Amino acid sequence: MKLTKYEQETIMNHNAGEVLASVYTADKAVMRRLDSLVAEYPEVYRLVGQTEVSKTYSMPKSYITFRKPRRISEEQKEAARQKMKAINESRL
Repeated sequence: MKLTKYEQETIMNHNAGEVLASVYTADKAVMRRLDSLVAEYPEVYRLVGQTEVSKTYSMPKSYITFRKPRRISEEQKEAARQKMKAINESRL
């Protein structure tokens, strides 16, 4: 079954009374990432259910974070650009 981009949602659910969070996803990219975490860290990440189009995972809610956007100056952008240019040129 193929889902539209709009239908490929990810829902994170946690509350103050529990230690674990639940993550439901129908997004293949998120599934791949979480599947690799389940394989690498089975004591922390768990696959708790799946259907033909979605999977549900369980993990400590402390692993879900919200971050501020990164702010970099034009000088930092240019320095990073030059650094990447040098790296790419050295590979040739």
